[in-house]
Amino acid sequence: MNFVFISPNFPEAYWHFCAALAANGVTVLGVGDAPWEALRPELRGALTEYYRVDSLENYEQVFRAVAYFSFRHGKIDWIESNNEYWLEQDARLRTEFNVTTGLKSDEIAKYKSKSLMKQYYQKAGVPAARFAPVTTEAAALDFIAQVGWPVIVKPDSGVGATATYKLKNEDDVRAFFAEKPDVAYLMEEFVPGAVTTYDGICNSRGEVLFAASHISPTSIMDMVNEHNPCSYYVDRDMPPEVEAAGKATLKAFGASRRFFHLEFFRLTADKSGLGRTGDIVALEVNMRPAGGFTPDMLNFSRSADVYQLWADMVAFDEARHTYDGPHSYCVYAGRRDECDYALSFPQLQERYAANARLFTRMPDALSGAMGNQAALCCFDTKEEVDGFLHAAFEEK
Repeated sequence: MNFVFISPNFPEAYWHFCAALAANGVTVLGVGDAPWEALRPELRGALTEYYRVDSLENYEQVFRAVAYFSFRHGKIDWIESNNEYWLEQDARLRTEFNVTTGLKSDEIAKYKSKSLMKQYYQKAGVPAARFAPVTTEAAALDFIAQVGWPVIVKPDSGVGATATYKLKNEDDVRAFFAEKPDVAYLMEEFVPGAVTTYDGICNSRGEVLFAASHISPTSIMDMVNEHNPCSYYVDRDMPPEVEAAGKATLKAFGASRRFFHLEFFRLTADKSGLGRTGDIVALEVNMRPAGGFTPDMLNFSRSADVYQLWADMVAFDEARHTYDGPHSYCVYAGRRDECDYALSFPQLQERYAANARLFTRMPDALSGAMGNQAALCCFDTKEEVDGFLHAAFEEK
């Protein structure tokens, strides 16, 4: 089996995917913009061959790389980056090289367009916020008259909470339209809720091979826009209502052979037309692993190896590795360099040495949303999670 992995060196942890594929006997062919000697040794050891391009943004160069691999190694069976940013390019490459093990160009719209996603959520029976395309200031105010303040504006095609804003009054609306980027935007009614996810891996039949849920008690949008502390945690157990909504959503989208990251709101207040406190409401669908160190957090929480489980799906269309270790909460605290915390980063690590799983720097490319100092710990109780977050973010 020939697998072309796009950008195997970023995010850095993705070398684990390549190593797990190689361990399963897959020929792993890397395309990236980093020099060969800059790749970590474990990644170099997993790659059968590597083709460096000047820029992954240059489609013609990436196309030539895949064509070269096809000439050298025969038919390409998989092309994948596991990265939202390259989702459309991956699909275009699969289409042009007739690779049938992933999304092609004619399937990509429903995973990129937030407005189209709502149709599939409706098919799944999961309620979603009312929305309208952002066209004119007058049309926006008409929509707000129907749904009330505040409202959320976001790109119809975008990643995470990038360029997403909460508008609280008419001044905010005027300011937004004065500086609106020249891309399609949506306006949605505000949903009071904590983001809760359904993360996992499914095979060619859409069967879930692994799943877990993580929760962001505070707004991801505010983490990005206001530089608020970044924290979230993998739940110790899978809530059945999240699992039901997740599986229904996967079925509605016809998802297969993917790592998936499905986002929902759990309502923190009753919302007319959507549900009562505690109900699950749709947010958005992502056909890739969650960002940052979340795959590692899933591993720590479940005593598992999602990199290997994904590679099993690729090579065998089933999970060949099973994990029966204990479950725990795994919490992420993303601290910012500009804050003066009561505990230094080494002091925090020392205090929680028994629970610590990873204390490191977040890459600059991700620090705007995720913070500069990343602290991952595991705990048996939610009370311990809350205590750790208080210690992590308490300032002098």
